[in-house]
Amino acid sequence: MQFYRSAALEEFRNSGNKNHKLKDIFGNAVEFSKDQHGSRFIQQALAESTEEEKEVFFNEIRDVAVDLMTDVFGNYVIQKYFEHGSETQKKVLLDEMRGKIKDLSLQMYGCRVVQRAIEFVALNDQIAIINELKDYVLPCIKDQNGNHVIQKAIEKIPIVEVSFIFDSLKEHIYHLSTHPYGCRVIQRLLEFSNEEDQIYILNELNKFTYFLIQDQYGNYVIQHIIEHGKPEDKTAIVQVVSDSVVDLSKHKFASNVVEKCVMFGNEEQVALILDKVLVNNDKDDDSVVDDRSPLGLMMKDQFANYVVQKLVEVSKGKKKRILIKKIKQYLKQISKPNYGKHLASIEKLIVLAETAEISDDDDE
Repeated sequence: MQFYRSAALEEFRNSGNKNHKLKDIFGNAVEFSKDQHGSRFIQQALAESTEEEKEVFFNEIRDVAVDLMTDVFGNYVIQKYFEHGSETQKKVLLDEMRGKIKDLSLQMYGCRVVQRAIEFVALNDQIAIINELKDYVLPCIKDQNGNHVIQKAIEKIPIVEVSFIFDSLKEHIYHLSTHPYGCRVIQRLLEFSNEEDQIYILNELNKFTYFLIQDQYGNYVIQHIIEHGKPEDKTAIVQVVSDSVVDLSKHKFASNVVEKCVMFGNEEQVALILDKVLVNNDKDDDSVVDDRSPLGLMMKDQFANYVVQKLVEVSKGKKKRILIKKIKQYLKQISKPNYGKHLASIEKLIVLAETAEISDDDDE
């Protein structure tokens, strides 16, 4: 496929490091905006140009602004006008976008422009933008592009002004938490929504904690609560995790949640998990570690061994010393060829155990 380029663009692309100014491409604004190198130059130049230069350039592209918003390179030029343009220029762009916010939000490049507009316009304009999505909240949330616009609105607009977002999804909390894009929106609401709505979301999630922990996307929502939630919310999750610590630690997705519980749990919560891991191996003696014990099962598992590593790093006191001792005993017991694929992790455990033991001795 042949691409026609004007002499001006050809000269620009072949000129190397010539010190171009925005005024040098007047008359070719649209073509340059749609060109990879031209667009990059314009983005840099707009941040440094005079108001007069930006106005001349803007007048060349304003009538095709919507076309540029959905262009692979042109969208960045429009974004820069929301960032560096005058209030009048922003208003012109918003007028062009009016009635098209839904289509732009669902488009790969247009959604970036909508997000940038939300970041850089006044509150009344932010509200006008998001109000166009009032009847399309769920389709936007489930869209690979539209979900970013909803997230940006939650982050940047006072939550009282976008209450319709929560109203649109309150009957779908679990479903959205297990959705590749919906899970991100649920996390933003847990960060930015009012306390009443957060409590509602958490109460809905609590009904399905065990399943969300194991879900490909739901596990991220649970991890978010462990990292940022209130102590009582973390406690409820840690309880579920500790009740099934072996099975969850061996699960591809759930193991990440167990690790986060160890990393972000308080001392008591970490001790609770460690107690469950040390069942039948909780004596400071030289007894053999049973292959079928929680520690034995976890040590040789491709996912669960990372939980054991994290426990070595984080746990404290006598139970930590017992854990290290049992790890060393087990590593001597097992036949390494049988667990070749986990050898690197097991060897890392040896180093961690020895380092932790030395560190523990230094503390005494």
